[in-house]
Amino acid sequence: MSVQFCCLARNHGEIELFVPTFVHYTPTLAIGFISVARTGVVLGAESEATATTLLDAGISKVFVGEAALLDAGVMPRLLKRFGAARLGLHMPVQRQTVSWSFDTVSNADFRVVTPSLCEPAWEVLKTDGEPSGIRANLWVDEMLQRGVQSVLLRADICDDTDLNLCAGMVETLGNKLWIAPLNDPAPVIADWISYGQATQLALPAALYHRRHELLPRPGSAVTSTVSLERLA
Repeated sequence: MSVQFCCLARNHGEIELFVPTFVHYTPTLAIGFISVARTGVVLGAESEATATTLLDAGISKVFVGEAALLDAGVMPRLLKRFGAARLGLHMPVQRQTVSWSFDTVSNADFRVVTPSLCEPAWEVLKTDGEPSGIRANLWVDEMLQRGVQSVLLRADICDDTDLNLCAGMVETLGNKLWIAPLNDPAPVIADWISYGQATQLALPAALYHRRHELLPRPGSAVTSTVSLERLA
């Protein structure tokens, strides 16, 4: 298995020449710089208008965040104007909470406790970390139908259930999917690769510069490659 890495920079100061990079948007982002123009810019709560301004300014790719969650028409409009190669979906997720309730309708003689979910799932988060109630796999399917060809998924993959959900996303999206940590400063990247089947990882700068140390142990047939062309 070949693993692609890029750096997920917090700001302009973490962008390095010739390092494949996605950078979180800030209002002070110097979009006129060539180094920024070559990156993918990751939006949080910023509007469709911000995405349009960045793309008009020559940014190579913009990952749209909460704006696409709140308005189903955002991605189709941007895709029609700028094309799928220059757009992506930024999707922070967490495990959806399972709630329990008494079912007294199906059989009046019994009180049956039923879960809100029949199987584990990730749900999409808003920029402030609040759950949206939208299941990530269903939203991805909808966005694929609307023409999205690139997804940056940010998740804290902590256990076997998360690893299985990750593998399911990889199976669905293939090389359309980039995976990044959400908040965890020390994710077990080797497990993401070995068991979550991750093949494209966007890592914060501190982890990116240690990326070769984070790979599975030798003999696992996993190698690391970095390619600027993959971000084009």
